[in-house]
Amino acid sequence: MYSAHLLWSSAWSFHEWISYAKDINLEEIKSLLQRYSQFGPLPGILLPFLEALLPILPLVVFVVANAAAYGMWWGFLFSWIGVASGSFLVFMLARRFGYRYGDRIRRRFPKSKKFFDYIERKGFTPIFLLACFPFSPSVIVNIASGLSKIPLHTFFIAMALGKGVMIFTLSFLGHDLQAMADQPWRIVMAIAFLILMWLGGRKLEARYH
Repeated sequence: MYSAHLLWSSAWSFHEWISYAKDINLEEIKSLLQRYSQFGPLPGILLPFLEALLPILPLVVFVVANAAAYGMWWGFLFSWIGVASGSFLVFMLARRFGYRYGDRIRRRFPKSKKFFDYIERKGFTPIFLLACFPFSPSVIVNIASGLSKIPLHTFFIAMALGKGVMIFTLSFLGHDLQAMADQPWRIVMAIAFLILMWLGGRKLEARYH
């Protein structure tokens, strides 16, 4: 009886925390990071890491808060480590425990075969492009990639570079919102960085083939 009560209490507490975290605002995140500053970069890494597992959490708020709390470059690095690590974990869990279900899913849901075939055939480009956008269904892409036959190195390169572009852009634009309005060249630089990372990723992937 006590175990059941403890389990229910834990589940309810987790539900309450998720409800709070998904609606948290920028100032609350900055306050949270300052409150736990004695742990160094760990809070700044942990929050984006959790978003990769729980996509209802506000990644954009986490990244901008990291840039404001740690500075643009350190905030970018901590956010990138957290997001990339979480995405890689989701991929590996899907690959380890769900790989055998990939063929079953294709047979049961014939339309999904086109998606899997596209991911496996194009590999780098769709994963990279989807990873570049903060509101794309990244957890679905990570799981689908894990269930597919895409090579590990292709997924990791595309995901890490795509997330890097997205997080750098958010950090670059968000750490000083007023400067973005006064200096529109920042937006041009962010677009140029996106193109550069895509071209570099394509060349890096080609070395493995």
